[in-house]
Amino acid sequence: MSRVLIIGGHGKIALRLAPLLVERGDVVTSVIRNPDHQDEVAATGAIPLIADVEHLDTDGLVTVVEGQDAVVWSAGAGGGSPERTYAVDRDAAIRTMDAARTAGVARYVMVSYLGAQPDHGVPEDNSFFAYAEAKAAADEHLRASALDFTILQPGPLTMDDPTGLIEVVNPGDGRVSRADVAAVAAAVLADDSTVGRTIPFGNGRTPIAQAVATAQA
Repeated sequence: MSRVLIIGGHGKIALRLAPLLVERGDVVTSVIRNPDHQDEVAATGAIPLIADVEHLDTDGLVTVVEGQDAVVWSAGAGGGSPERTYAVDRDAAIRTMDAARTAGVARYVMVSYLGAQPDHGVPEDNSFFAYAEAKAAADEHLRASALDFTILQPGPLTMDDPTGLIEVVNPGDGRVSRADVAAVAAAVLADDSTVGRTIPFGNGRTPIAQAVATAQA
């Protein structure tokens, strides 16, 4: 049994991840900003925790993450203004990493996106630029941290049913169902060989547990 904190607990991936973890015996706490989402989150088996990670400082976030065994970042500004994208996807994410380190919570799983890197190639006049910059900065901070990280890089997300099958070697555009992204997050939390690795993936033909165990990225 592990104690897992999901940040962005009302997101479409998080709502699918929580019951997977609960079913295998983990104690899940899902961080949400809106109290109106408590019942929906509780229905997954997770414990709702109301906290606004966008505005909490690092010390405030330490109180959120302390006592956990692992943190999963699955939050995002959701395509808002560039300012809010930087505030959530970069700055808040980085503060949670620093808070986890301060609180002694070593395991950290980041849900990023396929292609996230400093030289992402997105032009500044593209509406995706702020997100690409924010995720690149957050991922690089995580890699440079002392945390036991895994960075997940799915491609375009769909609402398709879960397949349990992905591709990590040649994922193409990485198109993948949110349910399978949740299953990948659950799989890497259970597989210490994924620590220190970045895993690009999309739906494919390889069972998830096998795929993440053999990914070399």
